[in-house]
Amino acid sequence: MISTLNDIKKGLNIIHEGEPYVVTEARFVRMQQRKPVMQTKLKNLLNGKVVEINYHPGDKVAEADLIRKSVDYLYTDGANYYFMTKDDFEQFDIPADTIGESALMLKEGNKVDALYFNGRPVSVSLPAKVELKVVAAPEGVKGNSAQGRVTKTAELETGLKIQVPLFIKEGDIIRINTDTGQYAERA
Repeated sequence: MISTLNDIKKGLNIIHEGEPYVVTEARFVRMQQRKPVMQTKLKNLLNGKVVEINYHPGDKVAEADLIRKSVDYLYTDGANYYFMTKDDFEQFDIPADTIGESALMLKEGNKVDALYFNGRPVSVSLPAKVELKVVAAPEGVKGNSAQGRVTKTAELETGLKIQVPLFIKEGDIIRINTDTGQYAERA
């Protein structure tokens, strides 16, 4: 059980109306002469729906009892993403809309954590950084560096397009921050 509103943070897994949710946004708001409120956006781990809930002091919030297992990403058929557990080689799928934008950071063989609720896999969480190969990186235009950091658009092996520094070339392996979807460093 979560005791204070300040314990509700982005990334926390909670139970709301009997189903597991992950907190995608949490903002503490205090208006004049009113009680403080924690405004949240929650994503349902079973069906991917997003709801906005305001929690007030004294509200009971239960933390979701999710089990994490390390799994390997196998492949996708467009509608579902398929994974396999390492210990018993059990294969399972998760719908594409549940995985969302993170799908563009998955490549075959990646190791991710599967979240199990009531013995059933409901979602996956990627590691903090993933390594992907640059397949297209046009030459950068020199001379536009008056504003400081200069970037160009590069396409990665999964189809993801991100901004990278000018020195990144086609064939380079780079690390991507999975929380922001941005370039982190060269591998």
